[in-house]
Amino acid sequence: MGYYIDIEKISIDDYRSKLEAAYLPPSRMMLKDKAEDRFGYFKSIGIKNIKELLLLLKKKDKLAELQKIDCFSGDYLTILLRELNSTLPKPNRIADFEGISEDTISKLEQIGITNTEKLYDRIVTSDKRHGLALSTGIKDSDILELSCLTDLSRIKWVGVTFARMLYDLGIDTAEKASKSDPVDLHFRINLLNKSNGFFKGQIGLNDIKIVVAAAKEIPFEIEY
Repeated sequence: MGYYIDIEKISIDDYRSKLEAAYLPPSRMMLKDKAEDRFGYFKSIGIKNIKELLLLLKKKDKLAELQKIDCFSGDYLTILLRELNSTLPKPNRIADFEGISEDTISKLEQIGITNTEKLYDRIVTSDKRHGLALSTGIKDSDILELSCLTDLSRIKWVGVTFARMLYDLGIDTAEKASKSDPVDLHFRINLLNKSNGFFKGQIGLNDIKIVVAAAKEIPFEIEY
C-alpha cells in the first residue's frame, strides 16, 4: 500500500464511527458532536470516502459555502480538515533524527533520500535494505535502524523525537506500537523523558492512547 494509509478506502460511515470512538485531543473533541447529521450531509452531496472529503474541504470556496450551513457553524470544518490532514502525517527528515551520523545522512541525500517517505520503498524488504546498504556504503545495521524509525514515523502524531523514544524503548516497529499497552507505555515513556529531557513536562496518557490507536490503522508492510 505504501507509506500512507489509503484514505480512498475509508468510507464516510467508517470514518464517522472512528471519530466517535477515537481518543482525541481536547481541541478536536467537537468532531464527535452531531457526527451522524454532519456526515449524513456529506453523504447527501455524494461524498463517499475521506479522500473525497479531504479534497472538498481543501477548496476554499467550497469550505466557505459549507460553513454557511447550520450544522457546520463555527470552527467545525476547520478542525475536521486538520484532523483529516493528520491522517497523512508529514514525513520526518532523516537529518532530524538523533543518533544518525552525518556520513549516513550525506550518503542518502546524494541519492535523493531526505525523508522517511522517500526512504520507505527502499527498505520494505531485507533484500532491498541490503541492496541499499551495498549501493551507499552504509552499514546494514544503520539501514535497519532507519527502517524502524521510518516505520514509526508513519504513525499519526509521531515526530522524530517520539519515534526515537519508542525505538529506544524497544518499540521499534509500528506493529509493536499497535500492540502496546497504553498505560504501561505511558509509564515507560515518561521515565525515559524524565531521564533524558526530550519534552518539557509529562506526556499525557491520552496522547499515548492516540498513538497506539493510530498505529493500529497502519498496514504492516515492512518485512523484518
